Amino acid sequence: MNLSLSDLAPPLRWTPPGQIAPIVEEPKLPAAWWQALPLDRACDIAGVQAVAGRLAELAAACWGHLPLGDILPLLRFSDPAEAERTPESLGKDVVQKLFAGVFERLLEPAPAAVPVLRPDRPLPEVIDAVFTGLDERQLAIARDRLYAAQRATLDELAQRFSVTRERIRQIERDLRDHVESWLGGAEAAPLVAHVTWLRGRLGCAVPADDLAAAVPWHRAELRTLGIPAWRFVRTLLTGYEQADGWLVAGGADDLREKTRQLFADAPRPVAEAVTMVAQLGVREDVAERWILSVPHLRVLDQHVVPWPRSINDKAEAVLAVAGRPLSPEEIQERIGEDYSLVGIRNQLTSDERFRRVDRNKYGLSRWGGDEYLGIREMIVREIERAGGEASVSTIVTNLTSRYDVSESSVRAYSGGPGFERTQRGWIRVAGTSPAGESGPYQPRKDVSETRRSFRSRDGRWWHRVDVNPEHLRGSGSPLPTGFAAYLGMAPGGQLTASTPSGDVVISWHNQPTMGSIRNVLADFKAAEGDHVFLTVSDGGELLTRYLPAAPVAMPPLNRALYLIGYTAPVASEVEGLRLIGARIGLPETATREEVLARLRERGDRDILGFLGG
Repeated sequence: MNLSLSDLAPPLRWTPPGQIAPIVEEPKLPAAWWQALPLDRACDIAGVQAVAGRLAELAAACWGHLPLGDILPLLRFSDPAEAERTPESLGKDVVQKLFAGVFERLLEPAPAAVPVLRPDRPLPEVIDAVFTGLDERQLAIARDRLYAAQRATLDELAQRFSVTRERIRQIERDLRDHVESWLGGAEAAPLVAHVTWLRGRLGCAVPADDLAAAVPWHRAELRTLGIPAWRFVRTLLTGYEQADGWLVAGGADDLREKTRQLFADAPRPVAEAVTMVAQLGVREDVAERWILSVPHLRVLDQHVVPWPRSINDKAEAVLAVAGRPLSPEEIQERIGEDYSLVGIRNQLTSDERFRRVDRNKYGLSRWGGDEYLGIREMIVREIERAGGEASVSTIVTNLTSRYDVSESSVRAYSGGPGFERTQRGWIRVAGTSPAGESGPYQPRKDVSETRRSFRSRDGRWWHRVDVNPEHLRGSGSPLPTGFAAYLGMAPGGQLTASTPSGDVVISWHNQPTMGSIRNVLADFKAAEGDHVFLTVSDGGELLTRYLPAAPVAMPPLNRALYLIGYTAPVASEVEGLRLIGARIGLPETATREEVLARLRERGDRDILGFLGG
């Protein structure tokens, strides 16, 4: 015998040597003995049980998900049932026993009379031999059902030959037994050897088209059946599943999940990813194509990244690969899917994984660094860091060197409402003592008692704007004092909220007033009667949610819920009232009368009207 262990066990040929050696090294055998020594010589030196044991240990450690027949294809002929089991399901001792049985049978002395083989005979002719002598009906069942691309049904064949479908099933079973018996004979040995080689060539996963192209004769037509030879060879590759254009050993779903787990922690460069996937048994030359075929993985900037359904997770992957802050526009472009820019901005602002680090740049929170808060809030932060007061020049230098803001904007905010000059010409927050201490403004009505203000499930309060012609013309509009105070404002103050279409300024002189939101409404193509719910994030962004005017035919309870921003169906009025109560700051145990009373106190007459209150 001149076959080494790696000739008989295909995974040994595509598994990195550095992964094999620590497990299968044997003191009595030379380095890389599984490639260098014929199997009979290795077994003479170390013993059959030792060789089988080393292979069983390697199977358990590296190929636990593969069927045993893919690890040692000869097992499919000696023990077909066990060949479909995996090392994980059987355990090392059973696997060693099965491997040893194959080696012992292989090393048995050959019988005295050995049929003369014809190694020079083309393999398509070898395959044709098994079908020579079959009648027309048997050949049709083989061609149109056993080895067809689109299998004929039992009923179709039964009708064609005027027999019962059970008779067709019996002929099909007899054909399978005939082929199986032939494969165990000497005449089929060259083909069996080819299939063993082919398993090593294909690896654990390969594009299905590669089977036809593996060797030239695969595309040759079988004379007896009139089909390409590779279709017959495909049926001999037991243990391979065809899924989405791939041939996969051991189950496609299992291999896909193992592939996804490789990249669950962090993006990996493509070259490193290919090496990692090769350790699962996928050939390196097709590993990248396999990765691209696995759902929820993507190659991005020459890195393999997890690619879940969530826009937040995708944005995190994009930033992780970039390794630097990006604008929402850049993130949208790199995601390359149909996500709105407004939606991406809202997610970047509301998800704690992201941090706004410049006027139009976002990074990952785990990178650290100061958060961009808006010019006014960052001036306050600079004053606090300086101990309660700071020079305007120092503030200008610090902010313009770190952020994409102009000197004129910083100076304008420094001289505006919310700041006052100290005796030495520096500035401090208006209303604070020299030590920098101040108390928050207390409005007459809390935000929970404020008309058209509603709390979302994450605890954030939103204000509903009912769009009117003045909004559409670009006029400013008043804000309730309770909601303005919730945003951190006080009389004399000013807050600038950024949007993709420009800043919106909220100022408080005689009363809180919000500047024009015409550009925001234009982005939504809003019309009179529509609704926009808005709030300001901790990072200074105007967050918005748009709802078109409710259909006239909508039931009253649903109309009431629509006005608080809730659009899903509800099972009963009790559930609807519970949702409304939670949105206006009441506990879940609040009664119907308590909900209606709070709505009256707040002035939400439109909602009361739909509730019959």
